[in-house]
Amino acid sequence: MPNELRAAYAKALINEARINDRIVVLEADLMGASGTKAFKNEFPSRLINVGVAEANMVGMAAGLSINGFIPFADTFGTFASRRAFDQFFISGAYAKTNIKLVGTDPGVGAQYNGGTHMPFEDTGMMRLVPELVIVEPSDSVSAGAFVHLLAEHKGCTYMRLHRKGLDDIYDQSASFAIGQAKVLREGDEVVIFAFGAIPVHEALKVADILKDKGINITVVDLLTIKPLDVSTVISYAKKAKYIFTSENNQIQGGVYSLILETLNENNIFKKVNPVGVHDKFGQVGDLEYLKKAYGMDKDSIVEYILKTINK
Repeated sequence: MPNELRAAYAKALINEARINDRIVVLEADLMGASGTKAFKNEFPSRLINVGVAEANMVGMAAGLSINGFIPFADTFGTFASRRAFDQFFISGAYAKTNIKLVGTDPGVGAQYNGGTHMPFEDTGMMRLVPELVIVEPSDSVSAGAFVHLLAEHKGCTYMRLHRKGLDDIYDQSASFAIGQAKVLREGDEVVIFAFGAIPVHEALKVADILKDKGINITVVDLLTIKPLDVSTVISYAKKAKYIFTSENNQIQGGVYSLILETLNENNIFKKVNPVGVHDKFGQVGDLEYLKKAYGMDKDSIVEYILKTINK
């Protein structure tokens, strides 16, 4: 049964706040979208709605951090990255504060909010920030777990958060760590390095379809791309004949670029086949339409893999 990742995010924030009075939440007038009304109901003095002023929100988060608080600041991914990038870079990472920035509705998850609200470039932008931790949970279980992990981490972090409901991949007993990937399927010919809720779910569907065609593929849920689980990536890249990346953002500067860089640094010279956005803007549409439009849906990925193998 689908579980909303934003609900898991809010629940985990409440649980953290109950045991740690330094946890505070900042909102840019999007409590309904991010699911944090429940947090405000329980901790009305520890949620600050700054209004539609994302750069100011990050500046306030830096000030709160300097005074010993652990601020979670969330807004749509477009505004968390493009609009507040300089403040986050300077007042956050450069100043070595402790801001937990959350960008919701990454990539095609923005759906009917359209191209202006559809962050395809935030992953590439945030990869440029030194020492930053970058994660994207793939279901409600991992979303809740990463709230705790990021709260415990000393330093700035960026979490991409798909807001809406998805089937859970992980059991409640699953353990997670920053910089640790999860291998969800094991195969011997093809590996997909997937990052993000939508790519991971589509990759699992692809694995089921291809298994019926006699092709067993490895699906790796990266979960964290900074720091990257290099040992897992290298291990499965060496084994596989065909390497694919799948991401819900621009491939330039994103996971495709990251895997190429990682393989090159480790003297593994194999072709990497990218699934993701290829130098395009966002658009309005429902999720199924958008996944298809950018080649991220299971059928497009299956076709891409089969063409690559047959070639």
